[in-house]
Order: sequence, then structure tokens, then C-alpha cells
Amino acid sequence: MQAHGQMTTPGADATTVVVGVDGAGRSRRLRDLAAALDRPVRWVTLPSSDADLDLVLTDARAAGAVVIVDDAHHGQPSSWRALAAAARAGQAMLIARRPVVRAVELADLDQVVAAAGTVDQLGPLDAAGVAAVVTEAGVTEPDEDTIEEIRTASGGMAAVAASLATATSRGSVATATSRGSVATATSRGLVPAALRARVQRRLAGLPADGAAVTQVLALLLDVPDSVVARAAGVTVATVADTSNVLQERGMIAPGSASLIPAVAAAIRTDLPVVVRRQLHDRVATALLDSGTDPLLAAVQLRRARVRTPTAAVAYARAADHLRFRDPDAAVSWYDAAVEAGAQPAAVDLGRAEAATQLGTPVDLTDVSGEPARLAIVVAAIAAQQGRWDRAAEALADADRPGAALAAVAWAATGHPERAGDAACRARTEPSGGTPEALARLAEAAAGLAEPEAMLPLLIESAEAAQRTPPDVVLPDSPHALGALVAGLAGDVSTAERLLLAGLAAGVGGPVTARRHQLLLAFTRMRAGRYDTAAAELAPGPDPTAWDHPTARDQLLAAALAAGMARRSGDVARMREAWNGVETQLARRAVDLFAIEVLEELVVTAARLRRMVRAQPVMDVLDDLVARAGDPPTWVVAVGWIRVQVAVALEDTATAATLAGELATAAPLAGPRQRAQGAAALAWADVLAGKVDVDRVCSVAGDLATNQLPWDASRLVGQAAIRTTDATAARRLLEHARGLSAAEVGGGEQRGRAGVLSEREIAVGRMVLEGRTQREIGSQLYLSPKTVEHHVARMRTKLDASSRAEFLAALREHPGVVD
Repeated sequence: MQAHGQMTTPGADATTVVVGVDGAGRSRRLRDLAAALDRPVRWVTLPSSDADLDLVLTDARAAGAVVIVDDAHHGQPSSWRALAAAARAGQAMLIARRPVVRAVELADLDQVVAAAGTVDQLGPLDAAGVAAVVTEAGVTEPDEDTIEEIRTASGGMAAVAASLATATSRGSVATATSRGSVATATSRGLVPAALRARVQRRLAGLPADGAAVTQVLALLLDVPDSVVARAAGVTVATVADTSNVLQERGMIAPGSASLIPAVAAAIRTDLPVVVRRQLHDRVATALLDSGTDPLLAAVQLRRARVRTPTAAVAYARAADHLRFRDPDAAVSWYDAAVEAGAQPAAVDLGRAEAATQLGTPVDLTDVSGEPARLAIVVAAIAAQQGRWDRAAEALADADRPGAALAAVAWAATGHPERAGDAACRARTEPSGGTPEALARLAEAAAGLAEPEAMLPLLIESAEAAQRTPPDVVLPDSPHALGALVAGLAGDVSTAERLLLAGLAAGVGGPVTARRHQLLLAFTRMRAGRYDTAAAELAPGPDPTAWDHPTARDQLLAAALAAGMARRSGDVARMREAWNGVETQLARRAVDLFAIEVLEELVVTAARLRRMVRAQPVMDVLDDLVARAGDPPTWVVAVGWIRVQVAVALEDTATAATLAGELATAAPLAGPRQRAQGAAALAWADVLAGKVDVDRVCSVAGDLATNQLPWDASRLVGQAAIRTTDATAARRLLEHARGLSAAEVGGGEQRGRAGVLSEREIAVGRMVLEGRTQREIGSQLYLSPKTVEHHVARMRTKLDASSRAEFLAALREHPGVVD
């Protein structure tokens, strides 16, 4: 068997069979073979009478000519028997036929000639074959793009390629588009007249069922035969039979299951508009009735440019399917549904759900639909604006899953009893109600009084949301809430892991991804890792993702900017951050979970002497904490802000009073709050000029251990400035430098996880030498307690859970071991 592109020239006794579907170039191959012969030829046209065929065969024997039979499959049994007999008698012969042999006599002829010569199996043209056809059609020096476009549109079938090439050379197709794209032109119905006529001739002999199947196939859908049969109103067997016939007639390329693109375009072009719409609607109905995946069905229909009411249903279903997984794509499908005839009111709620997850502005004025869904969207938008109070109102009477989200809203606004009631309602709903992620979220919210107990439940909620994302618009993600609560507890590692997991899983959509990124930067800033915090704010691959920040995220971004500026002493940037958010704070959109975010802004206001503008925020926070029953952790969090304000204003008397109140509540809370309580008392003494070096260093070390390194460094630095003992001042300043994990813009060796500062490298070398903390402190003029804090911080940076891992990491760290 000869590969396509090769030719066999029969000698005196050779016989060749050319096999190919219609349009594959059988006739052309015969002409090429005949032209290469050095003997006369006699052409036989079938069907032919027996007498006429006998005359041709007799003449060929006498002249020593080669008999050439094109379209041998069109013959009659008697003709095939005569030709087979001649071949057995030694007659040189070239014949061409379709691939499928349906008659015994034709099979006999094929066997005789194949045994005596060679079989040339024609397939689709390759690029070189198409180039030859294009050149022959008169296109001089065709470029590679044109050749590839014609090959794609023609399926490599020689006859179709020739029609397209001829039209291209004349400009009737190539000039019909701005780029001269043959594929684009045919897809838009700009099909050469010669090709349309060819397709019409081949369709003319099809029965009605076959024509119906062909029309469906012309839409070029990638669907099973059962859907094609349903749309055409025929059996699956009819679809298979029709496909075989279409392939034989050169309308489906060998090895393919789809119509040739240019042939399909020709068929669609000849369909009246009304018939085409009816066809589209039948196909859409068949896809929907078949139970096909809604997205797959919609993709197929949109590819075929189907715009009918039934297609609108399919597009809306695809949008509903995607609105919580890919909201951007969902909005596109909702648009397609409306373009296909869906009423906007029917898709407005789903579009609002998708848009809310994108963070784009949503107008709910005329949106109607399922009340529970609408209430959740209203609540999510309110929460994005920082109005958890309105979110709680929207969800006050919601059943599952809104009850679980209501618990979070009530907790954020300081209503633990209502949060508990909502959590109970979510828990006792009938089966099939609240998703696991939301159930754990509600349980966490009900435990507002003890943030340390909330954190494990928030972690469980986050993990459940990663496994099975809840099909609701989240007012805030469990990852974000978990990170905020973890930050309050000084558990930076857990906060980072939650936020990174939320980013990786895409929980909550793009608007939540932006929030996770901001919170990650904020968390790292609070922990003293300023370079990595700044890196999180660098523009990503899609800068437009930040075009519509929510009010909540604007506040967070301002707090981050203010915090970075405050830590670098950049008053101009502090003022810029404050000015950008002052109006937001005037709205008093305050919630308990945002306490540390608000801390950065309120203390910045105090530094800028704008406390009069920030005081209402503190009043609201006081009300929230009081309403919640004065849980110690929240009391300390708010009290710490007030102490920092007093320090910024150098209000010694107020600082002393607040520090006493804070120290009373702190022992009832967690380690971070206890460290803050002790630090508040130390601050009050420092402001009053009473500096106990050991006490200040110890308290500052506890702050650093609880992930407040800048606060610790600032306390020690201020103590150094205010002491009158030069030796104590030097010791305090040295300790302050040791506590400073990083400086803003501090370069490659600072502020990053896994990278040790110069002081830490020095400590690491002595640890490897086997020295005790007291020996290291004596050598570096540090207290043993400070050395202990250095070591703890180094282990965190190097992610070492045991002493063995710590020592191994030190040995591998650049600079520690020369």
C-alpha cells in the first residue's frame, strides 16, 4: 500500500488501484498517473453498457493501452466481472474507487487488481499537498498561514481545498475578512459558490432522515450520537449509517467524526433562517433532555452560535453551575442567556451572586428571586462594606444556610447570644441543610467570648470549605476570619497557613482572594516581616483585579499602609494613608474581628494629632465589647489600643490608668493578652521616667514572642531614650536592635521567613558551638531572657519543630557556618 503523496506508474503488466473517498483526489491521481505513462490509455466511464465496455477492452488489447476506470464503484456487476476477467488475462489497468466495497463482484475486481499491482490509499492532504493545490489554483507563493487555514477548513480533502484555493486566488473569500482568513470567512458563511454547488449535489441523493442528520452535524457539535439522533428525530443507527455515507461522499474526512468545516459552513449557509432557528432549538432541547453536563451543553451550543429560548435555558444553567466556582465565567454565561432571549429578571439574582464574589458593584434594587438567596447576597455586600450590622439584619430570619452566616454577623457586632441562637438554628435544621464548612463557622461564632476556642473551629471550617466549597456567597471566608482570630492570639503561623490555603483553593471567589492577600501582608507586617508584607502588595498578573476594592478592603489596605509608614517613621505616608481612609472611618463601620486593623489606624491618628476623628471608632468598639459581655480577650485588645494612643500622645496619667485596667483583664485571657497587660504597665512607668532595664527587656521579649516585635522594640527604644543611666541606655538600645526583626526596605537579608538577621546569625553560631543562653548573653551583652527570645524566633523562621531540626537548619543557613 502506498502512502499518500507517492505515485506508482504501472509498467506493461502492472495494475494500480486508487482508493479514496469522494473529494480525496482520486480523479486527479489517475490523471497524474496517466500522464506519467509511456503507453496509450483508454478511459472507461461507469456505468457503461456491456457492449461499450467490451469495445473499449478489445481496443485496449489491440493498442497495448492501459485501461483507466474512474469511480469503479458506480459500475454494474456485469461490468465488474468483465473488468476482472480482463485483469486476469493480463490487461494493464488503473482503477479508482471509494473505500467501502459493497458488492461481491467489485470485491473480486479489487482483489484481482490489488494482487497484480499496488493499492494507493488516499487520505487527507498534508501541508505540502495543500500547498501544491493552492499553487495550482493560481495563488503565487502562498504563505504558511494561508496554507494552514485552507488545510484546516478543507479537512485536507483535495477537492474542497481546491475550491477554497481557487476562491482565495480570486479574492472572493480572502478579501471578505480584514485578515483574509479562509477559516474565518467560511465560518461566517462566505463559502465559495463552487463548493456550495458540490455540497448540494452530494446532499441531493440523501433520504430525508439522512438530510436531517447532516443538518445537525453541520453545527459541528462535539456531542454523542444519541444527542444527534434526538435532535434529528431519527435512530442512533441512522446517525451511524448517515455518517458512513457522508464520509464516502467526501463530506467527513477519513479519521474524523465531524463534517469538514467548509462543508459544514456550506450546509449552514443554505439553511433558511427559520429552519436554522428550528434546528438550533431542537439541538438545544436534545442537549438539555440528554442530561449532559450543563456547562458542556452550553459550550457546544455557544460554539454553534445557537440563540434560542431553549439555548438561553442552557446558558443560564451553565451560569448557575459556575457562579460559585468561576464567577467571572458565570457572568459571561448570564450575558449569553440574555442575548439568547432569557428575561433579565430570571438571571439577575444569579448574576448578583457571581458579581458579589467578583467584588464588582451590584445594584439589588430590582433584583428578585428566592428570598433566602437574596438575603445572603444582601448580607455579603453589607459585610464587604464593613457593615456587619446590616448583614445581621438581612439574615435575622434566614434559615439554612443563612442561619450559619447570621451567627458570624451577630458575633462581629457583639451579640454572642444571638450568634448562639443562629448557630443552634443552623445545627437543628432538617437534614440536607447547612454545609459542614458553614456549620463549623457558626459554632466558632457562637464561641465569641473565647477567641482561643474559636480558632480550632475556624480551621475546621476552612478545611471543609477547601474540600467542598459551599454554594453560597460568603460574607467573609473562614480563612480570613481564622487569620484575624489567630492574629489576635499571636499565632502568626496559623494565620499564614490559613490565608495561603484560602488563596490556593480560591474559596470565596476573586474578592476574597484579594482580601486574603491583603490580610497576608497585614499579618506579616504585624509580625515584623516588612519586606514580605510589601511583596504581597505588588501588582499581580491581573492588575484589574484591584479595580473595585470593597470598603472593607480599602480600610485594610489603609491600615497596612499606615502601619508600614508608622514603623518606618514616614510621617508623610502616615498622613497619606490616614487621609485616604478618614471618610471610611467616619461611617463607623466597625466590627470586633477588625480590632487589630483599626488599631493601626487609630494609633496613626493619634500620632498625627487627629484623635478627635478616631475617637468615635473607639467608642463603637467599647460598645461592641460591652455588648458582648466584656470578654477578656476583646477587653485587652481595645484597652491595648487606648494605651498605644496614650503613649503616642505622651499622656502619662491616662496611660497609667489604662494600664492598670488592662493588667486586671489580661490574666484572664491568653498569652498575647498577658504580654500586652505587662507591657502596658511597663509603658506607663517608662512614660513616667521609671525605667527598670531587666523588667523592660523581659516584657519586650514576651511581646516579641507573641508576634509583636515592633511594639517590643519601640518600648525598649523609648526606655533607652528616657533613662538617665548611660550604661542602661546602651544595653536597652542593643536589646531594641535585637528585637527589630526587619526594617522597611531592609534588603535581602531581613524580614523574610527562613532568613536570619546578623544578630541571629551570631546567636546561631554560638548555639552550634554548644554555648548556653547565659554564655551567649554574656558574650553579646544580652540578658538570657533576650537570648531565649532570639532562639525562639529563629526556630520559627527556620520552621524547626525540634532542637535537632533547629541545629540542622542552622548548619545549612548561609553565614552561620563558614
